[in-house]
Amino acid sequence: MELAMIGLGRMGANMAERLTRGGHRVHGYDPGEPARKQAAERGIAIADSLQAVVAALPSPRIVWVMVPAGVVDDTLDTLLPLLSAGDTVVDGGNSNYKETMRRGARLAEAGVHYVDSGTSGGVWGLAEGYSLMIGGDKQAVEALRPVFETLAPAADRGWGHVGPSGAGHFTKMIHNGIEYGMMQAFAEGFAILERKEAFGIDLQQIAEIWRHGSVVRSWLLDLTSDALKKNPTLAGIAPYVEDSGEGRWTVAEAIDLDVSAPVITMSLLERLRSREDDSFADKLLAAMRNEFGGHRIKQG
Repeated sequence: MELAMIGLGRMGANMAERLTRGGHRVHGYDPGEPARKQAAERGIAIADSLQAVVAALPSPRIVWVMVPAGVVDDTLDTLLPLLSAGDTVVDGGNSNYKETMRRGARLAEAGVHYVDSGTSGGVWGLAEGYSLMIGGDKQAVEALRPVFETLAPAADRGWGHVGPSGAGHFTKMIHNGIEYGMMQAFAEGFAILERKEAFGIDLQQIAEIWRHGSVVRSWLLDLTSDALKKNPTLAGIAPYVEDSGEGRWTVAEAIDLDVSAPVITMSLLERLRSREDDSFADKLLAAMRNEFGGHRIKQG
């Protein structure tokens, strides 16, 4: 198939390269010249404008958008006048599913299909394939089957049409919320092991033991083991953890649906807490313990 990839950051470029390797012809565009140059070196046909990349496509056009959630609407504002009825836009980024539903309705008025593909796989997707959770019109999704089969780990696994417009991004949002909880559990468990100095436990050895036969074996554990092998004491890494938004959206959705989600919620709060180098809350907790129980205050 022939399609355009808009947004050639690391993940977009990797996806474009995987498609190219799979026999698809990919036209790429990114507003940044360095990104365009790097993508061209990877065999992707590069255009120097959004207008040019759309013009290069045969009809009906397929445009895959891999841009940050905050600029999706701006991208669509420029893109929509260039498209025709029967064309398809795929949003493969981490958009909020409610925004996806709104955008899908907007494009439907112009006769343009809007498919949301929740995409997981990170920097390993080029080699290992991507997990794709796809929402949108069934006919539009089925027409893109060769693309999804190429991006997935295999044609018959790792991808699927999960529901109507918004369902793909909703599912990916929950996926990322679960990821928060799993990462937090591993981090806390290894922190306890590290603190038990009397045993002199080798954390990377433990990770390797758990990777085989254990009920907690997983790709996240594989990556944890790799990280500990490269840097056993995590020297030079600040205790500051970013969040990209999906965890917040998952917690808000749980509240809206009256679903108890304490693990995901606390894992999000721990990420927020990690950013406080001088935590007022912790100081106040220490002060309160001193007030009611006379507990010692450690001077900072």
